[in-house]
Amino acid sequence: MKKTQVTELIVVRHGQTAWNIQGRHQGHLDSDLSETGIRQAKALADRLSKLSFTAFYSSDLKRALHTAEYIAQKTGHPILADPRLRERNYGIFRGMTVHEIQLQYPDEYGHFISGDPDYVIPEGQSARQKFEAAVQCAKEIVKGHVGERIVIVSHGGVLDALLRHTCGIALSIPRRFKMYNASLNTFFIDDGIWKLNTWGDICHLKGIDTSDDT
Repeated sequence: MKKTQVTELIVVRHGQTAWNIQGRHQGHLDSDLSETGIRQAKALADRLSKLSFTAFYSSDLKRALHTAEYIAQKTGHPILADPRLRERNYGIFRGMTVHEIQLQYPDEYGHFISGDPDYVIPEGQSARQKFEAAVQCAKEIVKGHVGERIVIVSHGGVLDALLRHTCGIALSIPRRFKMYNASLNTFFIDDGIWKLNTWGDICHLKGIDTSDDT
């Protein structure tokens, strides 16, 4: 029987931002890490500095890169930025709260919450487009590091995509899982088969608040 090499993929969500606190859809826009987000990033750095890993990837959006920079300062890894690891493009909703979207774009918001994975937000992306881009990017990264441990700093939308891909959860099914800021989420990939190891690990954030939003 052929023995395969198992790859470990650790996916980290960025630290809390000012817009996370305000409940604004960030998408491809950005706001700075909050004071709590900086504390979260430093706690992540301390934890990951105790692990050995071979490659370090990040979304190229500021909130993810800033989180990654705190980690890199501790671990010494170069950051490999990839735009495919970005959050979903929320188009005309970007920078807005749910209440603001409901007031300004009631019809579009109705489509957005309908559960249709192929609904494309004007000037943005559909859930399926984000899913396919994130999964394809992660697969390519894994293919380049077979048998190694890799760390990615990314966003809630990417975490959502990888969990759905791993567990076979349809895009049309509403999310029933948490995606905490600065959480560690670990996958094992064995001969192309994805398995979930840990989800929503925030034990490094003792005494630091964290939240679940997009």
